[in-house]
Amino acid sequence: MSVARRDIAPFLQRLRAFLLGREHTVALRFEDGVADRTQPPPEVPGGPAHILSANYYCTRDPRRLVVPPINLVQQKLLSGDKDAKPAANLPTPGKVYKWD
Repeated sequence: MSVARRDIAPFLQRLRAFLLGREHTVALRFEDGVADRTQPPPEVPGGPAHILSANYYCTRDPRRLVVPPINLVQQKLLSGDKDAKPAANLPTPGKVYKWD
């Protein structure tokens, strides 16, 4: 047996459809319009913290993997190339605007 959905009178439905220029979509949710609750559980693959035995918090927390930025100029000078200009081979963050 189908349950009657709540809406306005049929004459007013036709008037509303004429004034809107389309059929009105009712915002109310009814049982026959939603998904069944008897769905199987999802099969989600495990991640790095899926099995918690011997998985310490500090080793699985991604915020602990953040390190300070690397100083490329100092790294280039410490590499041993004293003849090369340190700023010649370094990457730049983007296009450089040449001021007058």
